[in-house]
Amino acid sequence: MENSFKEFASDLADLKPEIQEKAKEIAHQLIVKKKLSKQVAIKEGIKQAELWFLNSEG
Repeated sequence: MENSFKEFASDLADLKPEIQEKAKEIAHQLIVKKKLSKQVAIKEGIKQAELWFLNSEG
């Protein structure tokens, strides 16, 4: 999955590594389950991953 979102490296660059991985994981699920485009999926994945991180930090 690492290379699946190579074209969005700049969107992910400023995120912590764990948020990057979670964003890619979420984006992949959105592509598979909801048939979203990569661009839409990665943007939504980043949003959800940031929320996930904030919630997990307590």
